[in-house]
Amino acid sequence: MNEAIGPEEWPARSLLGSLSPPARRELFGLGVRKRFGAGTVLLREGMDDEHVFLLLSGFAKVTATVENGESSLLAVRAAGDTVGEMAAVTGAPRSATVTACGPLTVRVLPSAALRELLLRLPEVSVALAAVVAERLRWANRRRLDFRGYPAKVRLARLLVELAASHGTSGPHGVVIGCRLTQPELATLVGAAETTVHKVLRALREEGLLETGYRSTVIRDLPRLGRLAELADPGADRPDRAGAYVLRALPEEGPSPVPRPRP
Repeated sequence: MNEAIGPEEWPARSLLGSLSPPARRELFGLGVRKRFGAGTVLLREGMDDEHVFLLLSGFAKVTATVENGESSLLAVRAAGDTVGEMAAVTGAPRSATVTACGPLTVRVLPSAALRELLLRLPEVSVALAAVVAERLRWANRRRLDFRGYPAKVRLARLLVELAASHGTSGPHGVVIGCRLTQPELATLVGAAETTVHKVLRALREEGLLETGYRSTVIRDLPRLGRLAELADPGADRPDRAGAYVLRALPEEGPSPVPRPRP
């Protein structure tokens, strides 16, 4: 089956969503298409392989091992994203492990072919650089949130961002298709697992959230945005791919930085 070329098929913030159809067609011409089942490890931290995965459907989790041996969730990647591009560009060992959250379809891109394409098509180079820069901004926002907001607000901000980047409109709200465990959410918001458990229960009781098998549904996104202390939280609209884009999401984190709270 051929990949869709039109931009309406891909989230606007993803690499595929930001490319023109000719550039997207060139990218699809690299490598081979593969499918993986839930729990499959695509990339493993510390390995020296350099190929890149272009995600065509499904979700993947990016994790890394911390000093005490525990696995820490760094990010979630979805259709239209790439994983493994850092090793392909720098030649350094893998800095993280990537695991399929559920059924996953990818295109495996050889590193040499990708580097040749980046040199030949500046549009793809600029788009990939923009994706990497956005990921850095996302990490910076998390660090600012750790200092400036209590756990409930931090979790609300994370859920709003996941809705913006990975959410689709459903009959009962915005569906985040990648089910994150409580320890994973705790890692992303810098809180204890017991604290996240209490916050999730409170959000469910307040009618803001519904959790189920492999999915989380945000029942009232504007109200969750207000809880997250985002400006103009009701300014949401589905883009052509169905993902919600919130104009309230900051580019560089909260500004000004709020005073630390207990």
